[in-house]
Amino acid sequence: MLPFRLKMAKQKAEAFLREEGLGILPIDPFAIAASRQILVQPKPDTADGVSGMLLRYGNDFGIMYATYVKSDGFQRFSVAHELGHYFLDGHVDHVLKDGFHESRAGFVTADPFELEADSFAAGLLMPSAAFKRAIGRRDPGLGVVSELSDDCRTSLTATAIRYAELTGDAVAVVVSTGGVIDYCILSEAMKTLPGLAFLRKGSELPGGTATAVFAAGRDNVLRGADIDEETLVRFWLGGQSNARVREQTIGLGTYGKCLTVLSSSTIGQSELEDEADEEADLIESWTPKFRR
Repeated sequence: MLPFRLKMAKQKAEAFLREEGLGILPIDPFAIAASRQILVQPKPDTADGVSGMLLRYGNDFGIMYATYVKSDGFQRFSVAHELGHYFLDGHVDHVLKDGFHESRAGFVTADPFELEADSFAAGLLMPSAAFKRAIGRRDPGLGVVSELSDDCRTSLTATAIRYAELTGDAVAVVVSTGGVIDYCILSEAMKTLPGLAFLRKGSELPGGTATAVFAAGRDNVLRGADIDEETLVRFWLGGQSNARVREQTIGLGTYGKCLTVLSSSTIGQSELEDEADEEADLIESWTPKFRR
């Protein structure tokens, strides 16, 4: 049920953009808040882990966003997350029982209301149609994530997650802290590999990988160093495939995390093409033939 709710949250954000005539990247969450007379202000003294707050006084609403992470993308996502609480059905009544709500945006909690607001923010700042156009024919990997991050003015992590959801290439996005996996997102093409051993939250990075070695050096993370290697997909995801993937990792500075993107432009393409052909054949078989 939760995956359906998250999908609907993204779709509600995209429907809002269509209704408002907003489709050109980047989307400005501050302007959207202003259009609804929602006051938005920074909150420098927000506790670590709290990304923002939604407040209500009578019929008036306000948003405060954390500034302890010095990232324009993080702050914009935090504001968009609070807009999710404002726009999504049932959220205001649930989260504002005490007149204010502290959020932890960025897919770092299992709370379904927080995850829905995260999904709304992703759909709002990275709407699928515009995002797919921006992907275009760029080569898969961390480079396109960085370019899309600039296009959308979103953080590398949020952009990478959305990229894995929407790309046609085989991609795995892994976010880790101190050598321990926070989460892993696989693209549909990557999921076509047989015998995958999905990386679980709380498990260690696969031993012997370039990323595991990189993450062991805390200075690599703090100074935002990066690596670009080639490896076998089974070293990361198990199975029997000897397909090679590009392994790119970057340290996220004081955020204390590593972002890894595994990518291939060949894995799963034949399977996806076969599915497309089957769908085309099915459509053809059900298409009525009119007399000329």
